[in-house]
Amino acid sequence: MEYVRFTIGFDLDMTLVDSRRGILATMRAALRDQGVAVDDQQLWPHIGEPLEQTLGRFVGGAALQQACADYRREYLRSAVPVTRLMPGARESFDLIHDLGGRAVVVSAKVTEAVQAVLDHVGLTAEEVQGGLFADGKATVLRKQRATVYVGDHVGDVQAARAADATAVAVLTGPNDKAALERAGADVILDGLGEFPGWLREWRTTGSYVAV
Repeated sequence: MEYVRFTIGFDLDMTLVDSRRGILATMRAALRDQGVAVDDQQLWPHIGEPLEQTLGRFVGGAALQQACADYRREYLRSAVPVTRLMPGARESFDLIHDLGGRAVVVSAKVTEAVQAVLDHVGLTAEEVQGGLFADGKATVLRKQRATVYVGDHVGDVQAARAADATAVAVLTGPNDKAALERAGADVILDGLGEFPGWLREWRTTGSYVAV
């Protein structure tokens, strides 16, 4: 069998991993230390956005800077250990590698935290880049010649479209099907459990770019 090298990009939070428990608890704590009480219902719709943007909805100025610093420090200590793989994530990576492809992870989370999560759940990506959101991810996706980008957020759909990649959305994050459709998702899956089957079909159609 002849293998063709190809690259698939993935978002991290709520796409490859279920990180909501750690993220929400750490956000609540960081804001509480700045005198702001929030609940999970207020925070959940904003998981996937840059941290400064999410926390900036509740605090500003020096308090925002401190909350972000506290969050990032505590995240590595207490949130990473409670993060779990999404169903189908390992199978998706295994299939990509078995087919001779590359998996890259591009996230709004800082790179150090992205790598810490991947190490914790035992996923190996050929490239890891953090600190990017929406169209900002497109530069990395283009450089890596990713032909597909998989994510749960409308910002991930925007990233794929800006990079001229197929936008595959999964319904495991805060954005519903209607929002992802409006953003222009090419494919919407219930979760990564459906991705290996989709990937096999995608490859057989010839709608990929050999690298």
